[in-house]
Amino acid sequence: LCGVLWLFPCGTTGAVKMTRYAVEPENATKSCKARGSNLRVHFKNTREAAQAIKNMHVRKATRFLKDVIERKQIVPFRRYAGGVGRKAQTKAFKTSQGRWPKKSAEFLLQLLKNAESNAELKGIDVDSLAVEHIQVNRAPHMRRRTYRAHGRIGPYLSSPCHIEMILTEREQVVPRAEEEVSAKKKVSKKKLARQKMKQQD
Repeated sequence: LCGVLWLFPCGTTGAVKMTRYAVEPENATKSCKARGSNLRVHFKNTREAAQAIKNMHVRKATRFLKDVIERKQIVPFRRYAGGVGRKAQTKAFKTSQGRWPKKSAEFLLQLLKNAESNAELKGIDVDSLAVEHIQVNRAPHMRRRTYRAHGRIGPYLSSPCHIEMILTEREQVVPRAEEEVSAKKKVSKKKLARQKMKQQD
């Protein structure tokens, strides 16, 4: 599924070249990549599913996509929302339209798994990875034909897509001590005045 190495068959026998990504990670040693080209899955559905898992922790993204397949969680449709029905589950995302694109979720799960394998190979801690970059592009239409009235033939096109993602190791956020938080709490002027009045009494 993941073509990190891309082969150029025309004239260059056995030539191997690394593919270009839309963005490059700031720290390549703490990042891993995965991509899939000309995947037979709808572009629009996959784009919306990819946006839903952007900036998520890898474990959370995996759980979310599995829940989408089981219809426990929903993918909110924000851009390609023409004719998309309204669902109650989308209230969690503060929108009204959404779907459960099963095939898109399966493809994204495979790609996440592939990226995790690449991370293990590089010696990156898989449990601290997050989806820093994910992009879905349209691939060339694949053509079939459909038979219309009066002996005519119409186009019957599929909308495949290219997917690329970059996972980056995130630093663990250490929670502050409770004492520091309580010390920095702001007290209003009214409250201070009341406290002074009580002390004087």
